[in-house]
Amino acid sequence: MPKGKGGRPPKYKCKEEIEGLIETYFEECEGIPWLDEEGKPLQADKGFIIYKKRPKPPTVTGLALALGFSTRLSLLNYQAKPEFMNTITRAKTFIEEYAERRLFDREGVQGAKFSLINNFKGWSDKPKDDSDKELFEKLDDILEGINHAAKQ
Repeated sequence: MPKGKGGRPPKYKCKEEIEGLIETYFEECEGIPWLDEEGKPLQADKGFIIYKKRPKPPTVTGLALALGFSTRLSLLNYQAKPEFMNTITRAKTFIEEYAERRLFDREGVQGAKFSLINNFKGWSDKPKDDSDKELFEKLDDILEGINHAAKQ
């Protein structure tokens, strides 16, 4: 009996299969406004748009579900495949940018911070380690020695 690759067959064979689903997900996140007779969005007294279906924030988990994955981790595993890396990374970057913008409004800052720290590399709420500090102290000592020697 020949040995075959184990595991489930891939959900998608090429990036084109998921690009449309990604676009649809982000469109759904924008919400669906009520329209007037001219096709323009209806607005409340203070200029806010009135929605049939309210906008929702784009999230990594929401994207995973829209693509038919059971978990956020399944999406991240697909991102590791070379043929899907750029497509999924770009979609996640759009989500990251949304979360970044929420850092500047009072209501969204905590959720945005949580999302950025847990879903995207390079974000942390802890200060970086002090190893750089030690390096700069050593460099300062060396430069001080050089300056001292140059003065003599």
